[in-house]
Amino acid sequence: MGIRQLSSGRFDRPADSVASTDGRGRVIRVALRLPFTFGLLVAMLVVALATQSLWRPVEDRSWYPQIAYGLPSFEANRWWTLFSGFVFGARPSAGLVIVVAVIFLVGFAEWRLGTRWAAATTLVGHLVAVLASAGLLWLGRGVNWSWAELVSRDLDVGPSGGALAAAALATATLPSPWRLRVRLALSGYVLVVFLFVGGIADLEHLVGVALGLTAARWLPVPGRSPASGRVSRREWRLFAASGIVLLLAITVTVWLISAQGPMGSTYRLGGSALHAALHALVAAVLVNGLRKGRRAAWWISTVLAALSVLLGALVAVAYALADEADRRDVLEDLPVLVPVGVVWAAELAVLLAGRSAFRVPTPWLGRFRRSREATPQEERERAVDLLVRHGGTNLSWMTTWPENSYFFAPSGHAYVAYRKHAGVCIALSDPAGAPQDRRAAVRDFVDFCEHHGMVPCLFSTTRPVAEAAEALGWHSVQVAEDTVVPLSGLELTGKRWQKVRSALNRGKKLDVGFELVRLADQPRQVVSQVRAISEEWVGDKGLPEMGFTLGGVDEALDPHVRVGLATEGTTVLGVTSWIPVYAGDGQVRGWTLDVMRRRADGPFPPVVEFMIASAFLAFQEEGAEFVSLSGAPLAHSDSAWSKSATPFDRLLDQLGVFMEPYYGFRSLHAFKQKFNPRYEPLYLLYRDEADLPRIGVALTRAYMPEARTRELLRALRKPE
Repeated sequence: MGIRQLSSGRFDRPADSVASTDGRGRVIRVALRLPFTFGLLVAMLVVALATQSLWRPVEDRSWYPQIAYGLPSFEANRWWTLFSGFVFGARPSAGLVIVVAVIFLVGFAEWRLGTRWAAATTLVGHLVAVLASAGLLWLGRGVNWSWAELVSRDLDVGPSGGALAAAALATATLPSPWRLRVRLALSGYVLVVFLFVGGIADLEHLVGVALGLTAARWLPVPGRSPASGRVSRREWRLFAASGIVLLLAITVTVWLISAQGPMGSTYRLGGSALHAALHALVAAVLVNGLRKGRRAAWWISTVLAALSVLLGALVAVAYALADEADRRDVLEDLPVLVPVGVVWAAELAVLLAGRSAFRVPTPWLGRFRRSREATPQEERERAVDLLVRHGGTNLSWMTTWPENSYFFAPSGHAYVAYRKHAGVCIALSDPAGAPQDRRAAVRDFVDFCEHHGMVPCLFSTTRPVAEAAEALGWHSVQVAEDTVVPLSGLELTGKRWQKVRSALNRGKKLDVGFELVRLADQPRQVVSQVRAISEEWVGDKGLPEMGFTLGGVDEALDPHVRVGLATEGTTVLGVTSWIPVYAGDGQVRGWTLDVMRRRADGPFPPVVEFMIASAFLAFQEEGAEFVSLSGAPLAHSDSAWSKSATPFDRLLDQLGVFMEPYYGFRSLHAFKQKFNPRYEPLYLLYRDEADLPRIGVALTRAYMPEARTRELLRALRKPE
């Protein structure tokens, strides 16, 4: 589908009119989907306008105690404040924060749980968070806890406690590892802010999140995502990295904000900016290493955690043995010392319990082991042998191209070909080899990637592999379509084949010859002409020649590959290459089109149609079952595209629009339609959305390894 085709039919309206109409329609659809969230926002806006609190702080008004909740209000029997304070913000800035919280927290809960659950959880969570916080302050004041005595005098307004409770409950609907990520983020935020800021709102937030997470464990939450029942390797790494992030958050919070927290005052414990910067640098290195499962990062973190716990124990012993004056000095450090010690102890427990998840060797150590491994050529020969003996998919021969690396299943009868870019292992096509071992090969490949701290993904896989991956909790997105033409009973007759038939007839009239050959066996002058045609084609592009699933002359020189040549005398007018599709036992059941190029100034413009149609007839005569015209990346047929496409699908669609002027994927896809193929979707498989940015970078590098950053930026600025 080309860009210019969108200028007809229902797209005739002015662009600004279409945009404004679509924008209004989208807002209306979201409002209908989230009526409680939008109703709460409207109520807050109306109250803010009516009371002028949109620009004047409510907490400075004389009637503020009459609408704000808290222990003083309840002791004065102003119980209505539980509801009156729900729709206010204490200050204009606080009101803005509450609006954002309602949109993202309550909106998220309503989107995942539905309106009734979200409304009930927000309201009940608000009531419980406010009343429980007041009760805790009342108890703390009764035992002369100075922090509780101070905070118990404060009043608060807003629905943030209930919003956090609703969001925490809604995490039960998220798949792994997003469920754990969001819960860690919520818990870490409310815990750090409560310990080191310690206002009444911070206590309510802590209670709200605790309530939501507890309810998520016991309530029959609609749309609950099933839990695996065990902690995966990724989750252990996430736990450990989150502990370091939490420790860094403590350092930064104490440095930025000094307050009277539950553990005491932090006014003189903030430290310097240099101190905070050094903590951030060390934490960044450790978090990155733990996230990747690096053994070195695990050792460093474990030693630091053990030393911190030991130091805490020594401080406790020293405190017990010290006199009264020395004890006062220790007490002044407790507001930071105790929470940090608890976090380090928890971090040490996680590191020890999940130690098997941190076995990724340091990269430079791996270089010393390569001498004991098989050479790339030996691995390729092994992969070719498995593919020829057991068969594969229409794209499997691409896995034998020289730049691929190989993971062989423990059984030795199947393999996965992949390329490494930007910390991602991109597996190409389905696993090849013995059919009974292919599914296990995927699982083993994923374990292999995670063991080495790499992000796994599978690219251009067929639907059966996508379904198997989805059953494991993975996600899939269509990235191309294979175009297959069955050869059994094929006749180039009828109106559907008119253009192709015309190209054949015209070629015969012009005495254009065609032959299927092994390019490596051809004379040097023929190979030189083929290279010249290829280089001319590459020179017309705004970006370097692409690779990965798009071969060139070097791949066409492989003896297993057949090459179609259109000639006029001794002049090569065009070239196509066909890679074999093995059925097993060395039998070829079909051929897949790879290279397809012609002379720009040739006397026979439809030479490509002529070569493809001639190859159809030649392969049919040899007894092949089908030919595949391969899949154009980032292109799809209209019949396969629907309004149910995900946002990532639409992002890929826009990327295809951007790449069209340079590589013509969509034009190529449209060109193949004249051969009346059937369409078979090809998929990208990935673990979760957090991997997508890195996968996008890796795919760009896989397809354009020689492209420089300035070339890509220049292409972005280049007008169509």
